[in-house]
Amino acid sequence: MFSIALKQMEELPVAPNEGISLSAFRSPFSVSGKEGCKYSFDGSSYHYSDGNSMTSQRSSQILTGFDTLDAAPNYDFYANTNAPGRARRTRPSLFQLHSKIEDDSFPPPLYEETSAHREAGDSSEEEAEEPLSEPTRFGWVKGVMIRCMLNIWGVILYLRLPWITAQAGIGMTWVIILLSSCITGITGLSTSAIATNGKVKGGGTYFLISRSLGPELGGSIGLIFAFANAVAVAMHTVGFAETVQSLMQSGTKMVDPTNDIRIIGVITVTCLLAISLAGMEWESKAQIVFFFVILVSFANYLVGTFMPATPQKQAKGFFMDIFVENFKPNYRGLEGSFFGMFSIFFPSATGILAGANISGDLKDPTVAIPRGTLMAIFWTTVSYIIIAGTIGGCVVRDASGGINDTLSNNNDCLGPACKYGWDFTACIKNTSCPFGLSNQYQTMSMVSGFAPLIAAGIFGATLSSALACLVSAPKVFQCLCKDNLYPLIGFFGKGFGKNDEPIRGYVLTYIIAICFILIAELNTIAPIISNFFLCSYALINFSCFHASITNSPGWRPSFRFYSKWLALLGAVVSVIIMFLLTWWAALIAIGIVIFLLGYVLYKKPSVNWGSSVQAGSYNMALSYCVGLNQVDEHIKNYRPQCLVLSGPPSCRPALVDFVGTFTKNLSLMMCANVVTPSPSALNASRNSSHVTWLNKRHIKSFYHGVVAKDLRTGVQMLLQGAGLGRVRPNVLMMGFKRDWRRDTSSSIESYIGIIHDAFDLQYGLCVLRMKEGLDTSRSAQIECPFKINKYSSLPVFIAVNPGFEASPKRDVNSYVVLVTVDPDPMVTEPQPFTVFQSKQGKKTIDVYWLFDDGGLTLLIPYLLKRKKRWARCKVRIFVGGDIQRKEEQKTDKFRLGFHDVEVLPDINARPQPEQYGSLFEDLIGPYRLNPDQKDCEDGQDNQNCPWMVSDEEIDRNKTKTLRQIRLNEVLQDYSRDAAIIVVTMPVGRRGQCPSALYMAWLETVSRDLRPPVLMVRGNQENVLTFYCQ
Repeated sequence: MFSIALKQMEELPVAPNEGISLSAFRSPFSVSGKEGCKYSFDGSSYHYSDGNSMTSQRSSQILTGFDTLDAAPNYDFYANTNAPGRARRTRPSLFQLHSKIEDDSFPPPLYEETSAHREAGDSSEEEAEEPLSEPTRFGWVKGVMIRCMLNIWGVILYLRLPWITAQAGIGMTWVIILLSSCITGITGLSTSAIATNGKVKGGGTYFLISRSLGPELGGSIGLIFAFANAVAVAMHTVGFAETVQSLMQSGTKMVDPTNDIRIIGVITVTCLLAISLAGMEWESKAQIVFFFVILVSFANYLVGTFMPATPQKQAKGFFMDIFVENFKPNYRGLEGSFFGMFSIFFPSATGILAGANISGDLKDPTVAIPRGTLMAIFWTTVSYIIIAGTIGGCVVRDASGGINDTLSNNNDCLGPACKYGWDFTACIKNTSCPFGLSNQYQTMSMVSGFAPLIAAGIFGATLSSALACLVSAPKVFQCLCKDNLYPLIGFFGKGFGKNDEPIRGYVLTYIIAICFILIAELNTIAPIISNFFLCSYALINFSCFHASITNSPGWRPSFRFYSKWLALLGAVVSVIIMFLLTWWAALIAIGIVIFLLGYVLYKKPSVNWGSSVQAGSYNMALSYCVGLNQVDEHIKNYRPQCLVLSGPPSCRPALVDFVGTFTKNLSLMMCANVVTPSPSALNASRNSSHVTWLNKRHIKSFYHGVVAKDLRTGVQMLLQGAGLGRVRPNVLMMGFKRDWRRDTSSSIESYIGIIHDAFDLQYGLCVLRMKEGLDTSRSAQIECPFKINKYSSLPVFIAVNPGFEASPKRDVNSYVVLVTVDPDPMVTEPQPFTVFQSKQGKKTIDVYWLFDDGGLTLLIPYLLKRKKRWARCKVRIFVGGDIQRKEEQKTDKFRLGFHDVEVLPDINARPQPEQYGSLFEDLIGPYRLNPDQKDCEDGQDNQNCPWMVSDEEIDRNKTKTLRQIRLNEVLQDYSRDAAIIVVTMPVGRRGQCPSALYMAWLETVSRDLRPPVLMVRGNQENVLTFYCQ
């Protein structure tokens, strides 16, 4: 794709003896360049219409009393999306505030168009006229606190808490409750901090973690958390089915106890699915009903604990004062241990994120999530402690249930019931007692004042928890699907209705729940999800800790009652408990997280959420860069850090590929672009499409663009200012100027001047020449000189690195239309293939180390050889000297692995006469200064024409000239079939070697060679050593 550009040579704002006025190089057009943006200037104010709104400076005039373009502060300027039914406003750009209105031939828009406007297009005007209906939103009580309390008051409360109290005793049960509450409480504080650090959208836990730690960990934990909630639906449904099955008389069973639970569970979860599909309003109403039913059942239970026990209840183990006897543990069975009980109880505390999981349905998530979550944790912890204390204080562990098992003259009576006149010794010895805390799950029904209300409470708790998980899992999964982090799940991201209900996610959760309901064993299902929830809690706490220690200015939670060290403690404790509960399940959960993390790292999704990982990476990079300044450089740690004069990287892909080959994962690479003055120069130099192109090509490189009046000035800026501390370039990599004989003499002087500047600044230098050339953009460049109207709306041409291009003389008063490659479309075009992207096979890397430059000529081939594409190549070292002293020329001490050393004894022999007499004279002829000529071709003296070559200078440099000609003959003889030729680059003395003569040397050395030629010259300082210190 091409962009047509206008350039007026005479109006370039470069004044003599003055710096460049950068304000003139900003594009006068809108950022998007779309036709939908309209603006007008009525002589006193700008007006801009983007299809969504019409804005002017009047709001600022009302606020300040002055007629100014500045806009008053407004929250709309900081919003990412439009509010329903209301047009969005944007602030004026800095360019509009800073530029002179009367100097602008093209009055630009007052407000720059944003991405939201671009996506909206022309249809946004119609959408603004018809406001969308407001979806259902909930406050902190109804949306978070009640929902969390219902999810925490699940099946464990009624069916397993009395049994856990019998196993662990009242004291250790309280420890289990408080430990669980500490973990969930710390997680609640961390959740509150994250939720109040900006506007929270739908997605719950996944949204909080992914926007804090990034898509890598957020995506993996989001998938696991959604799955854990789907399994929790099965857990709560099985608890409900167990209750119904126990209430059924033996004569009314359908098949057998296990299959009855499965049948009831499937029917129940199907009914819950119907409620969920009806919408959030119906689901919320159902939750309110369940909440009041549970409160009534609690009141009924507490009343029953104070009522005198009937003989029937006493026969089942109900007594009023056995708190001390049940305070100590009495573990039984395979699950009889502290952590066995903890693993069964902990899922009952995992409902703290039920409110956060529907964050998209809350009126104000930043207020509702902290307040509702912490209040729910507090009240449910109190209720658990009360129920564990009361049930353990009035029911024995073992009871027969027989009304006739009263105490007789039996001196061997066992159990605390003996002092109340009951003897359950027989069933205790036989371990056949059917009643008591250790044997009956329905103990709370027996203790309560009216047993059917406890059954109703069980129904309410189990169904509400199952319904909350059935709603949470699809909501979290829908947000994950919309982010497109994983393949094949986008189908489930589609929402329906005004609440954007994830109906497909509901069905998927329903299918997963049924699969686990078929297990029909509550104690088997509960530990499965414990590790998944603990893993989620660990990452939430770590997110809070990591965001705090990065000291990012963007971490500003309005919830202040959190501690980063407490969050870290919560994360560590969660991981430890994962392994203490079920070590193999913990390994599986962590393995799944690592697998999903690795997948996202490999795919590298194009999302940017400003995560704390990015902030942490910046902190680490900054710290390491500063730390490098405290240590002196050492030869062993030398790395060739390359400043590549690539221009737009997409224009010289071969040069970029070559440097990227030996710098990847090793050293710094920085692609540099010098942009000459034009109205769009600043935008072109900072164009992010260049970085996008590098990333798409898998080149690990920085990009740095500067605006300068000419190429050499820009390179001087880069040589002195590029890099940071010790992480700065030390090698200048550039392409060979193939068209130097057709170009102007001043461009040759500029090119050679860059080489001299690099040497002056102690840079190493590499010049790459390829037979087919390096600049791919020139094949797509056409020049069509013709006069056009001054006010034509054509975009302005950006001249890049003109020192490498031909610059034919033009009429400075004419306008030239250039068709040139645009970097933005280049990103989407197919990537060009270069020779450096293919495997080189068993070719040779020929290194002509003719002069000692410090070792850079050897180091670069060594780094190439380490890469897979060049690994099979054989490195041949060619040196000059006496063949009898070949052993002295070997490089074994440097441990480079180069064993094939060839001595060239005739390297200094005279070349063929025709080479010097005809070919070289043809190169240098146009730049010869005749003896009778006193002035340069432009009428200037010789000092102003340093490219001209006199006979004296030719004679003085004749030996070097003959050496370059002879070197080319040697290259032709030995290296015709090499993969690449690396040769020591000649150095011309400043002031004694004219630029045209130096250019002719480089041309002579590298001409007529099929392989790529890399001319290298180090800065004469050691980059290799054979010492170990």
